[in-house]
Amino acid sequence: MKRWGDLSEDAVDHLAASSVLDHAEMAVVVTDRFGNLLYWNPFAEKLFGRPGASSRDASALALSFMEKDHPLAVELSKHVLKGGVWEGTFDVRRPDGTIVYVRAQAVPLRHPDGSVSGIVITAREALRSNEREKDRFGLLERIGERLAGSLYVEETLKRVAEMLVPQFADHCFIELMEGDRLVRRVSQHVQGWTPPPGTWKPVGAEIRYPYGHYADTAMRRQETILVEDFAAGGFPAPSEDSAKLCGEVGMTSAIVAPLCVRGETLGQLYLGLSNLTDRRSPHYDAFDRDFVGAIATRVALAIDNALLFEEERHTAESFQKHLLPRALPQLDGLQIAVRYYPAAPLASHGQGIQTQVGGDWYDVIPLSAGRVGIVIGDVEGRGAKAAAIMGQLRAALRAFAQDDKSPADILARLDEWTRIIATPEKDDQGADISVPPIVTCQYLVYDAWSRTLSFANAGHAPPLLLVDGQCLELDIEEVGQPLGVRAKGLHADLVYKEETRVLPPGAALLLYTDGLVDRRPGRDGRMPTDAETLGVLREKLAKVADADVERVAEAATVAVPGEIDDDMAILVVRSSTDDLDVEERTFPAQPIMVGEARRMASEAFDGWNVPEERAELACLLVSEVVTNVVLHAASTSVPRRELMIDGPALAFDDESWDVPGFEEEEIVGEKEFTLRLRRGDEAVWVEVFDQDLRLPRIRSAGENDEGGRGLYLVDQLARRWGSRPTREGKAVWFEIPTRSR
Repeated sequence: MKRWGDLSEDAVDHLAASSVLDHAEMAVVVTDRFGNLLYWNPFAEKLFGRPGASSRDASALALSFMEKDHPLAVELSKHVLKGGVWEGTFDVRRPDGTIVYVRAQAVPLRHPDGSVSGIVITAREALRSNEREKDRFGLLERIGERLAGSLYVEETLKRVAEMLVPQFADHCFIELMEGDRLVRRVSQHVQGWTPPPGTWKPVGAEIRYPYGHYADTAMRRQETILVEDFAAGGFPAPSEDSAKLCGEVGMTSAIVAPLCVRGETLGQLYLGLSNLTDRRSPHYDAFDRDFVGAIATRVALAIDNALLFEEERHTAESFQKHLLPRALPQLDGLQIAVRYYPAAPLASHGQGIQTQVGGDWYDVIPLSAGRVGIVIGDVEGRGAKAAAIMGQLRAALRAFAQDDKSPADILARLDEWTRIIATPEKDDQGADISVPPIVTCQYLVYDAWSRTLSFANAGHAPPLLLVDGQCLELDIEEVGQPLGVRAKGLHADLVYKEETRVLPPGAALLLYTDGLVDRRPGRDGRMPTDAETLGVLREKLAKVADADVERVAEAATVAVPGEIDDDMAILVVRSSTDDLDVEERTFPAQPIMVGEARRMASEAFDGWNVPEERAELACLLVSEVVTNVVLHAASTSVPRRELMIDGPALAFDDESWDVPGFEEEEIVGEKEFTLRLRRGDEAVWVEVFDQDLRLPRIRSAGENDEGGRGLYLVDQLARRWGSRPTREGKAVWFEIPTRSR
């Protein structure tokens, strides 16, 4: 007793490929791209006669196809060489004069590299009685298969037209409703023929059929209409030129089927026959009408699915678009370019929002005195949930950034927020088992005047530095844990560390999410590693390292071949090659220095050609802020260091207070403030630094109070103002536009 697959040596020899082809009762013929015969098996010789027996012809036409079928054979060969599949019937006259009816199927012969190198034809003798039924049902099955993998409307319509022309029709129009308008979306014709301009309406044009036209009847009645023979009756034409062209091409028959689904009419499918081809029957009949009706049902369902998918995709893209910055701010000393691409939809899912929308985001946040916060982040996973989390995190980070804390502090606060927004979940005992989302993020603060870049990293890929024709990873010493995964009991301040770099003039940074280097497997099924794709990316970017930021961003999006597997965010910034104007000076915190500070500001603004009105306003506010600093400096002490000693108190002589590291002038040293002025393209910024840790606030001054109105004036007259803590104390700043509002 033998199991399946247990074959004797004789059976193995008998089932060799050459032996199977020699004994199979199926004709197998192979041609190259030019129709030259490369192979035929013995049954092909029996069915068609010996190829070339009556001539030296070694082409596919030597298979004894009757002359009337030669144009069809040529047309269908072109269709297969484009990657299509064809199945149909031919009349064959053998060398002995007998005529047989042959059913054939043609498929592409592909080279290992994927290109079409020829055609494989399989054939057998068929009965005329079931010729048409098999042709039609085979075509209907293939249309269903092609439509099953289509997600886009245009792709769906194109596939339908390619299947029907030229096998079933010479002309195919598909028109869809757009509101109350009928718009032509497909116009497909045989042999590459196209209607002359001004005759039949082109793709994109509104179509209006006159009352009584068979297409108008099909739409109104919602039923398939057959025009078996145009010579037997007349119909009103959409235009004189249209009717004239119908006569020139010899329109013989037509079928129009409405595309209806779920009780709604989406449009219509128009198929026509003409004298442009030589067919056995130039007319459609009732069987063809029913067949086209069945096709229209499948096409309508596929179009409806595609429309729903595109609506979902539009919703997804709009959702993502409104969660990301609408427009980027214009910043001094910094060029910016951004890109965002959703992942291509997975055909196996067929759902746009679940496969396209993701949690990748970027942001550019104006900070105090012309500084800018730069963000790139990625929420793990994809879909609406990831996008919603991303939107909350982006809003939270923008709010945290306004405090002007260090990047490490900002990431620490964002880590806490990530845990807060975790979806509450309980186990069977009621214990909290909420799992925070995992988020990678990098937050950078750039000062264009000093070209200083301060940053902290939460598990994100390092930016790429483009400088001097090279593309390198930015050196990062401390990469913290992603947001949401910090170990319990470990404070965030210990996880995220701030680092500082100085960008060379004209250097560019490319920040990106992992979607830029993640690719789906290729045709060979192999998935490239991140190291490989990153190497390709760096190599391509090095070639455009000195180009403008838009070109760098565009080069990055196409650098890595293959289909992206995740959504992708890219942000490119480039520092200015020119130094920006800045003036800075330190003064003793004495009342007499208020006038000196104002004089310094006036001279700087005059040298920068700031309009007189704006310069006077800025000088007034300089006086108010500096006065406030001087007044508070008189009532506060400079922060001192503390000496902490474990154990019992030490005995010492208070006349010999001498502790290493504590100098007398450091304790009672004179208080100072620093005035820094910056000029931008459309504004000037003023910063005043002092050693007081207390941040200023606006207070309500009484009717008879002499002071308390300085910050109120700043708030009313400056475009923006604020304060931020520094390592030595604080900085108070304000912004004055140099152009008219």
